Amino acid sequence: MDIQRLISMANQIGDFYESYPDQNQAQQGIAEHINRFWALAMRQQIAHYVSEQAGTGLHVQVQKAIAMHLKV
Repeated sequence: MDIQRLISMANQIGDFYESYPDQNQAQQGIAEHINRFWALAMRQQIAHYVSEQAGTGLHVQVQKAIAMHLKV
């Protein structure tokens, strides 16, 4: 899948959790959503992007969620 599409999708999830006062809970929620609804190949691609490209274009919360909580 196109990485720009994955970035857009991940940021939309991040937008939903933006108002959470507990940032750790927000990060866990973002990762849980991605783990639950994204195919393994998509998760691997976005995780690789975060580790190799520093998550450029992703919201900071989304970057942290992927780096710390994503299952690949």
